Order: sequence, then C-alpha cells, then structure tokens
Amino acid sequence: MKAMCGKMIPSDSCSWRFDKFDYQAVEFNWHYHTEYEICLTLNSNGAKHIGDHVDYYCRPDLVLLGPNLPHSWHCKLDDENKPITIYVAQIPAHWLDNLVASHSEFKVFKNILKLSLRGIEFGQAITAESVAIFKAMVKAEPIEKFILLIQLLHLMVKDDEARVLSSSYFTFGDKTDISVDKLDKVINYIYQNYTEPLCAEELASLVHMSTNHFHRIFKERTEQTLNQFINRLRIGKACKMLLNTNALISTISDQCGFNNISNFNRRFRMMKGVTPKEFRRSIKAPSPL
Repeated sequence: MKAMCGKMIPSDSCSWRFDKFDYQAVEFNWHYHTEYEICLTLNSNGAKHIGDHVDYYCRPDLVLLGPNLPHSWHCKLDDENKPITIYVAQIPAHWLDNLVASHSEFKVFKNILKLSLRGIEFGQAITAESVAIFKAMVKAEPIEKFILLIQLLHLMVKDDEARVLSSSYFTFGDKTDISVDKLDKVINYIYQNYTEPLCAEELASLVHMSTNHFHRIFKERTEQTLNQFINRLRIGKACKMLLNTNALISTISDQCGFNNISNFNRRFRMMKGVTPKEFRRSIKAPSPL
C-alpha cells in the first residue's frame, strides 16, 4: 500500500501545530509527512505500524516520528465510556533542526531527532509524565506552548526505556549511491510481492547484481538478512489479520506467504514471543493498564 503524504497547517500564532482529537475508533491510514511528530494515544488498544515495525499495544502510547516516516494506528476503545484521545504535535523539520543547530542549549536533542527517523517509543513512566504536558498545551498561549514543547522533548531525551522501532532502511535520505537506488527497486518489489515465494537470485537479477553482492548490500543497508526482512513483513500482515479478522490461523498463514502452519507458528513466536493463537487471545481480552 502506498503511503499518502499529509500536509501540516500550523496552529494560530505558532511555528508548529498542536491538536487534540477524540475518536470512537481509529482506522488504518498509512501516511507520512515532512514534519517531526510527537503523538500520545490514550484509552485505546490495537496495532501501530511505523516504518517496517508492526506491534500490538494496550496502554498509553507515546512516540516520536521523524520526517517522511510512514505510519498508522489501527485501534479501538479501551473503555467504552471514554473516547480514544490523541494529542499530536507536528514540528517543521527545518525549524526544529535550525533551533538545534543554532543554539547550544538545544544540542541535547540532536541524537533523539536522528533516531526519530526510525520512530521512537517511550517507556510507561515518561509516557505518564507527558500526559500533564499535553493537557497543559490545550489552553496554553503560543509562548507557553513552545516552552511546554521543549519540556516534552527534554523529558523524552532522559527516557532510559525508549526504544527505536523501525529498521535503519527508513533513515535513508541521501540517494546519491547507485546501490541505494537499486535497493529501493528491490524493496518496492518485495513490498508488492512479499506474500508470494521470493528468492535472492530472482531479486538480485532485478538489479543486475550477483547473488552474493546482493546479500551483502541488502544486509548493510537494512541491518537484516533478506529472509528476516521478508518474514518481518509477513508477520506484520499476520498481526493485522489476527487483529481485524476471524480468519483461521491456517488461512492467515497461507495468505501471508508461509509454506506451512508449523513454519508460521515458529516464525511468529520467534518475532512476537507468543503464538498466533495467544496473540489473538490477547487482542480479544487485553491486559488491564
């Protein structure tokens, strides 16, 4: 599925945008934008897709997303008496990057902004602390919003439990290396055909590489082997189907490109730590916060 590019409209008298949304459900909407985005999602459980990362969550969720990183949530209410509440801060990349480059006080943010190109998920303690900052932003004046934004970024910098989500493939911005262009072609082909049988020889021939050279370049660029990359996409699709359909697990296995149910169960457990059946059960009856 091709990601759609979103356009940011800054809040009144601000250089960046802040919004609060209330929903009864959030449908899958694969998109990206040229800004940094900080997103806090409350009272929901479901799946989040960030780059090539797919995972299930069932507690307050705080992430920082870098420019041009495709993402989407697909979630439902955690409490029928409360809406899904989403706080979003979108910050123009050139504005924030210039602040960091021009002011020594902000250089502490340099590394986290670099890592955000792969998406960063924050721990429960920092996520809980961020709620008060977002609530204060709702009625704050523009200068107060800016101060709260800096406080939020500083809070995230200090999180020892933060984890990077997507593979480093999504951090590529410089396309001057011809091997990057070739790899783009292969990656796009894999995204279109990952539920079908794929082999390294076939993919290498698409970009006129030897199989050995292709394996080396692919591992260097994605930090994964070809099989790991394909299986990650297949397991991501399986998670989505387990979440959104009542299809038999054997049917999901077939539709996601696995050659047999035993291989599917083994790969799923290796990646998610649970079997597909256990994963589906956790979705139907999520753990309490």
